Parts: sequence; structure tokens; C-alpha cells
Amino acid sequence: MRVIAGTARRLLLKTPEGLDTRPTTDRIKETLFNMLMPYLPDAVFVDLFSGSGGIGIEALSRGARKTYFVETNQKAIACITDNIEHTHMTDKSVVLKQDVFAALRGSIKDTADIIFLDPPYHQEYDKKVLELLRDASCVNEETLIVVEAALETSFDYAAELGFIVTKEKRYKTNKHVFIQKSV
Repeated sequence: MRVIAGTARRLLLKTPEGLDTRPTTDRIKETLFNMLMPYLPDAVFVDLFSGSGGIGIEALSRGARKTYFVETNQKAIACITDNIEHTHMTDKSVVLKQDVFAALRGSIKDTADIIFLDPPYHQEYDKKVLELLRDASCVNEETLIVVEAALETSFDYAAELGFIVTKEKRYKTNKHVFIQKSV
């Protein structure tokens, strides 16, 4: 796995050992960031369920001002820390070694421009996180929320939580769902 573009372009990233994380493939990551480019300059990016930190590091490399990495797995945290140091992004990074739900209840001190989450599939974490984001202080009407999910995951509940799905990009095995607060 590597950083695709920006200031850390071509630098290789470590991934945690084992099957607890699913690093986003370079092709999917490139497609995702092509869609995110208008939102990235000077953005505050939140990478929930960070894994290796590859998505948050890509955001920093492409112009985000700051990234919050949220992860509980100790091997993943070590990997994120190594990757941040390797890409020279330490001064723009905040690693929150805690549960996503605890982080959203007050550890993220900035209003997020982009929140990315890639939770474990088929466990309804996406819905639980959106329920919390509805009233989180780090979210406003401008915040773009991107969920990486299994193809069959439905977001029919989004409207009842006060969100609208603005875009959906489908791949062979998963999809990215773009969500914002309803105005």
C-alpha cells in the first residue's frame, strides 16, 4: 500500500498484520480521492476506524490541514503512528487511541470538513455512527460524511436521522456513500 498523490506521493505504508483490517485498494482510494479533491484543501479530516491510517494520510498528502485518526486496535495504532512518522505528517495528525463513539462524544475538537468511516461490515456500525453524528459538535451542514460499506448495505434510514445521501459510488465488492445533514 502506498500514498497515491500529493506531498507524500509514492511513499509506502505499513499495514497491520492479520485480518482485522481491510486496507482500501489503491484503485478505490484513487477514485475516492478524485471525488474528494474539491473538499480537501485546508480541510479537517476525520478517519474513523483508521486501520493503517492510509486514508487519513492520503488526505493530508493532498492538502488537508489536519487529520484525526481514531482507532482502538493496538497493532493498528502502532502502524498508524509509524506511517505518520514515515510520511512526515506528525505535526498535522492527532491519533485518538479510543473507541469511535467516545471520540465523537468530545475528543474531536474541530468542526470536521470530511468524516470518513470504514467500519466492520454487516454490524450496523454505520447506522450507530450516523446516530451519534446527528448531534455531534464536530459536524455541521457543510460536513461531508463518506461511508465505505458492503454493496448490500442500505442507507434507507438516513433521512429519519436527518441526513441525505448525496452520492453513491459502487465498486465490485463495496461502495462509498456520500452523506450530509439535511438542510
